[in-house]
Amino acid sequence: MDKVWIDRLESLKLRKKELEERLNSHEILSDRDRLIQLSREYDRITEILHLYERYQALQSALKEAQTIIDTSDDDELIELARQELSEKSTELKQVEHKLLAALAPRDKYSDRNVIMELRAAAGGEEAALFARDLFRMYARYIEQKGWQLELIDEHKSDLGGYKQVIFAVKGKDVYQHLRYESGVHRVQRIPVTESGGRIHTSTVTVAVLPEADEIEVRIDPKDIKLEFFHASGPGGQNVNKVATAVRITHIPTGIVVTSQEQRSQYQNRMRALAVLRAKLLERMRKERDTQLQRERKQQIGEGERSEKIRTYNFPQNRVTDHRIGLTLYQLDEILEGNLDPIIDALRKADLMRQLDHPSACTSAKKPS
Repeated sequence: MDKVWIDRLESLKLRKKELEERLNSHEILSDRDRLIQLSREYDRITEILHLYERYQALQSALKEAQTIIDTSDDDELIELARQELSEKSTELKQVEHKLLAALAPRDKYSDRNVIMELRAAAGGEEAALFARDLFRMYARYIEQKGWQLELIDEHKSDLGGYKQVIFAVKGKDVYQHLRYESGVHRVQRIPVTESGGRIHTSTVTVAVLPEADEIEVRIDPKDIKLEFFHASGPGGQNVNKVATAVRITHIPTGIVVTSQEQRSQYQNRMRALAVLRAKLLERMRKERDTQLQRERKQQIGEGERSEKIRTYNFPQNRVTDHRIGLTLYQLDEILEGNLDPIIDALRKADLMRQLDHPSACTSAKKPS
């Protein structure tokens, strides 16, 4: 583990002592909100330091095992030490991974549920088919994480792809993981519509929006236009006799959202309002970042949607994340929802950047 991480962990020991004193002070005990806030911080730091203690214990065990291997003449003892070295090395990597995740900076949206929006961009029908592949990839990843996926709206293409699909994801630390998926995803493959066997390039935009509550983003009823219509199925045919689908237009911004996947008009209205609040919150965040002159392109997972973040190359079974230079020859596995190798690398690079570490890049991994 790099020295910058060790220094950060050592500083947490001092912070824990400071919190212990403050949590016992009359000033904090009489302020319920502040007490809850500091108690949560104390619990989080305590959890991190327990991991750090285990990390240090494992390092000591590895040194002892290596010393035995280097100095002992007892073959049986050396073999036991080698087994110990192997087992403890594996556990050390696991603990280091947990420490990294625990140390990752958390903003006010880290624990939020999200609303994701996939849109076919360049590439016509092939882009829509790729949007369907990405939706399936995310659905499998969400299932693996034990999260919940709720479909809000979808517009299918003639071949069964998605021109657009919007869905909510609910669970623990959802935004903290999925925030890195915002941006333009590019696919390189031979389309099913291509008879000549030529490789085409298509793109899909992905937006990941943290959910906003009603207090955080207030919507004046006078600022919205409500329309109700019949939900449509494949090919555009109406599937409901009652107009349950909802379209909401936010007049001041021109944002239009729809929801048609729920059975009742009320449920679709609530879903559409949730999408609208999320989009308005994202708009507010962008305006705030502009005012603070933040360089969004340097913020992993916060890049503009016009920015190409990842390429999926089918002929080479390759996925490349351009933000950190990570290349994996595991496209088939990733499309089955195995996104952790990419997301973990992005979270690590994000942490290194925020800690001003010079090496925030991940080297490419070649196929075995």
